[in-house]
Amino acid sequence: GLGQFEVNLMHCDDALRAADDAWLFKMLVKGLARRHGFAASFMAKPYPEYSGSGLHTHFSVLDDKGDNVFDSGGPKGTALLRNAVAGCLNAMHDSALIFAPHANSYERLVPGKHAPTAISWGFENRTSAIRIPAGNPSSRRIEHRVAGGDVNPYLMLAAILGAALDGIETGAEPPQPITGNAYAIEGWQHIPESWEAAIDAFESSSIVPRFL
Repeated sequence: GLGQFEVNLMHCDDALRAADDAWLFKMLVKGLARRHGFAASFMAKPYPEYSGSGLHTHFSVLDDKGDNVFDSGGPKGTALLRNAVAGCLNAMHDSALIFAPHANSYERLVPGKHAPTAISWGFENRTSAIRIPAGNPSSRRIEHRVAGGDVNPYLMLAAILGAALDGIETGAEPPQPITGNAYAIEGWQHIPESWEAAIDAFESSSIVPRFL
């Protein structure tokens, strides 16, 4: 979008540090912009006619030897990766309020606008809510693509990692990964379409209290 920038923060092995880095970056950008007479916004959808701002989170899990437990040596990943994906998918509807915390957040989550709407996953698929990036198997990871730039990174990471852990601990299995355009595929549950619906889902959830 106009005046929109993509920024990649270096990954680290401490989730709290990652949240600190994201929060500090947002504060630094806002302060620097103000110093020069501008306003920096991390709204999910500041302009209706331009792309929204997401905050995509990539994560993997290391064992006590430092090895990636999602790495199967090939492109598909391990059973633990599928368990974590299933956990994230199972909690996604009820925890949408964390990923989209404001009324404006739902202006971004509309079909065909580079933000996910169906609760789906796929390999190297940027229309799905969960993407498994291609690349070196040792870097196999999960990309969670729902959150907007307006998110609280502490709550977001708690929700993502808590859901993934729940899936691993329960041995949950995800549905088959999608191929093609997720916006055009029918039969999948969707992320709540409004702030009010997300509040209701969060309030009545039996999943969210497991990790919050």
